[in-house]
Amino acid sequence: MRREEIVMICTCDLAGQMRGKGFPVSDLEERLTRGIGWTPTNSMITAHGPIAPSPWGPFGDLVLKPDPESRIRVDFGEDHAAEHFVIGDICHIDGTPWEVCPRGFLKRVLEAIEKRHGLKVKSAFEHEFVFEGVEERPNASYALDSFRRQDIFAESFLGALKEAGITLDTFMPEYGPKQYEVTVGPATGVRSADQAVAIREIARAVATRLGTRVSFTPILRPDAVGNGVHVHFSLQDAATGMPVNYNAQAPHGLSARAGAFIAGILQKLPAITAVTAASSVSYLRLTPNRWSAAYNNLGFRDREAGVRICPVFATAEEQIARQYHFEYRAADATGSPYLVLGAILAAGLYGLDQDLPAPPVCQGAPQNMAQEDLDRLAIVRLPQSLGEALDAFEAEEELTDLFGPELKSAYLAHKRFEEKLMSALSPAEQCEKYRLAY
Repeated sequence: MRREEIVMICTCDLAGQMRGKGFPVSDLEERLTRGIGWTPTNSMITAHGPIAPSPWGPFGDLVLKPDPESRIRVDFGEDHAAEHFVIGDICHIDGTPWEVCPRGFLKRVLEAIEKRHGLKVKSAFEHEFVFEGVEERPNASYALDSFRRQDIFAESFLGALKEAGITLDTFMPEYGPKQYEVTVGPATGVRSADQAVAIREIARAVATRLGTRVSFTPILRPDAVGNGVHVHFSLQDAATGMPVNYNAQAPHGLSARAGAFIAGILQKLPAITAVTAASSVSYLRLTPNRWSAAYNNLGFRDREAGVRICPVFATAEEQIARQYHFEYRAADATGSPYLVLGAILAAGLYGLDQDLPAPPVCQGAPQNMAQEDLDRLAIVRLPQSLGEALDAFEAEEELTDLFGPELKSAYLAHKRFEEKLMSALSPAEQCEKYRLAY
């Protein structure tokens, strides 16, 4: 039977879902220039299917303009269709960026950081996920047996990542039920978020070809360990490419410029959690004593901190400076990587603009500290529900210009509708909904 390959131009939307339109691969060169039509209200499709109230209704036309450098193609052999897609920017018909495009938002923030402060951002997304091709067993954490039981998934995943041009760092069985983790090398600017999208979709594609599936849900069930997305990042001088994060004479090595950036993230973390932990079940995970973030604290090699200073495996000062970086831990895969990274960097840019002082490192677990010590360190508990997080995000005004009022309004409408959809369900039922959606 004759077959003709199809390629999709996609956007990773407000729900963190990849949506787009397909066409014959023979039309690719033309489509790379012309793009493909899109509809504003598509952005209001929730992860669970129903469409949130749309400010555009049935009106308006947009175009998905593909970025050729984001193109992913993985050949799964004659018995399966190739995985072939290109990530695009949502634009107006005249080619100008649409204000509600998540990828366009990240680009705006990156451009502002470079224009105002002469800095570029290098980052990488660390993903945890559930592989449904293995049974849940006790004592499976980091176990060779857990690695063995996933059989050829990891090898197939690694092969697909290599074909897509993505460099695998590690793959391991993690602590949670049927949980695995993948880490990859860093990328600069928007490419890091492109890479994060590709990693998720390639994992899903490999699992599908093996007759099973993976889920990047924040938490499999209310009593389980959750699946985080940990965002590693560092700042570089845009002109020289040299890192600017480390100062050997500063407390814990935190330079003044990076300190201002981190201070902005910590100050705005309760509000941007609505974007980085974007589901109702995200907040089952963001609790103390669960190895996930519950406060807006800076930690030194602390895996429960909102932001942590990561370990450095070097002794020479130049090597330390190159390795020294940070990790944002209050995120999961219900957030579009473009919105997640954009929100983190927008908060960091606020800190640079305000020239905030470097924050002190929190010594110990915030949940065990006296209130007066928390107040002194400006440490607060993160929102404990999606609704609470959305309220904080809506009230936050100092980042609105970076998000843009159109994007902020659409996001709030989208997520408040999703929150209402979930409110009638038990926590266990919500977990099942997100397992299927992500």
